[in-house]
Amino acid sequence: MGLARSVFMVGDGLRMQQKIIDMAVWHLQLPVNARRDHGIGSVEHSVDIVVVRLTSEDGTHGYGEASSWSVFTGSAEASFAALDRYMRPHVVGRSLGDRAAILADTGACVAHCTEAKVALDTALLDLQGRVHDLPVWALLGGKCCDTIPLSCSIADPDFDKDVALMDRLRADGVRIIKVKTGFKGHAYDMMRLERLRTEYPEFDIRVDYNQGLHQDVAIKCVQEIALFEPTFIEQPVKAHLRSLMARLRDSTDVPLLADESVFGPEDMQTAIDMGLADGVSIKLMKAGNMTRAQTVARMAANVGMLAYGGDMFEAGIAHLAGTHMIAATPEITLGCEFYQASYFLEEDVLETPFEVNDGQVVVPMGPGLGVNVDEGKLAKYAITSSMGAA
Repeated sequence: MGLARSVFMVGDGLRMQQKIIDMAVWHLQLPVNARRDHGIGSVEHSVDIVVVRLTSEDGTHGYGEASSWSVFTGSAEASFAALDRYMRPHVVGRSLGDRAAILADTGACVAHCTEAKVALDTALLDLQGRVHDLPVWALLGGKCCDTIPLSCSIADPDFDKDVALMDRLRADGVRIIKVKTGFKGHAYDMMRLERLRTEYPEFDIRVDYNQGLHQDVAIKCVQEIALFEPTFIEQPVKAHLRSLMARLRDSTDVPLLADESVFGPEDMQTAIDMGLADGVSIKLMKAGNMTRAQTVARMAANVGMLAYGGDMFEAGIAHLAGTHMIAATPEITLGCEFYQASYFLEEDVLETPFEVNDGQVVVPMGPGLGVNVDEGKLAKYAITSSMGAA
């Protein structure tokens, strides 16, 4: 081993021994430009996210985001409390190189709160990457792609507004959409799909019920939606109706995706054992950390199932985290859903826009997450915050 390499490794090790000296947490309310209706609920006016910032001894910052939805994963208030009260004692004072131990301790100190847990993991990886001048994807195993196809959801109860969005997407080079269904009746869903197939034939169309179908009509509705040949139909019924999911899968040739039925590897094994889907929507906010999300994708691929990069109502920090995870996970092949920063939020929290070019999310090359957070925007949209080492 050469002297230069030896010196590099010693310096690298010393940087990893740096302590985390500060942890700051913000609860933000970010204004949005439209209403979004899903099978299990609606969002309008604003979305709530929680941002965590870790600081190392040399003054470097790392950021993470928890994007909660109370009807799905949990609340922003719970994420804030999990980070600020329960996880903080297991983080501040620890070494940068202790990511695995920190995640084990914080995973055990509070139940559920997967959004808060992945926010902390993102901040740890962002901090490590910036200290070592490496992108997060390099810390997760290396990059398998430079861009990721972007999907945008069609979910406005006013379909004319979604038609205007479709025209914007077409002009921007986006060619994948996911139609949210099950919130305004089956006839409304059929009408929209008919128009979209006719007027936007070049688009890859997917369908997502977000558990919106009643079990008594689910098979009939899914079979009729399948006539439009969407790329997949996602989570038609309640998450716990796993046997019905398996029956729905058998009722159509269109691939069925599981979303709310699969949070982490434990649920993924159940999905495999029961044959309840042909694929899975992988979301960092469900998985609880980057490694668990990658594990779900690999479990799916090992049995021939598809994997899609889903998200919650996120801002740019979470989009960046998901981009790095997917870039290091070749098993995720159906693109990503990181559209909110570009098409839904009135203003994101990044210093520069989350990069989408010709319908493709661009994988960052810079250190850490690759884009800086605008702390002025954190202050602008914060409804509560907590600073300090203890």
